[in-house]
Amino acid sequence: MGLTIGTLHVRRSILILAAPERVWEEFTTAERIAAWLDRGHTLHSIEPRLGGRAEMSVEIDGVRRHYGGPVIVCDPPREMSFQIVWREPWEAVYATAIPSYWTFRLSPIYDGTLVELFHHGFELTGADAAANLEGYEQGWDVKHLTALRGVVER
Repeated sequence: MGLTIGTLHVRRSILILAAPERVWEEFTTAERIAAWLDRGHTLHSIEPRLGGRAEMSVEIDGVRRHYGGPVIVCDPPREMSFQIVWREPWEAVYATAIPSYWTFRLSPIYDGTLVELFHHGFELTGADAAANLEGYEQGWDVKHLTALRGVVER
């Protein structure tokens, strides 16, 4: 089915009252993705296709931090996954240049779609895995998924 989700991961989910094909429409262009993903993070660019790239940033402690990487799974209307690597100067301070991953999974359920967001790959960071997971677990909420639901169900 797509990218394997490791043991150490953050998972957020939401039920959207629409078919997976309708939800997937909001993953098809950078403009559509930015309409719901741009909540606290800035989406600079994304090519929603296998081999495309996602480039984003977020302000942390008054400094704009850039991150992104390649789209490694694009399986309409089921999954989009991309790699996340922090760019300078953040990678020298936080964790390492070891990537983590974002995976969006869409599964039909009841009369709608379960949308799951996973931030995963923390087991790859070795001794820092628990601290990395804890930090991201505290940072993620469902505002991106709630915004996606608002776009789809309007």
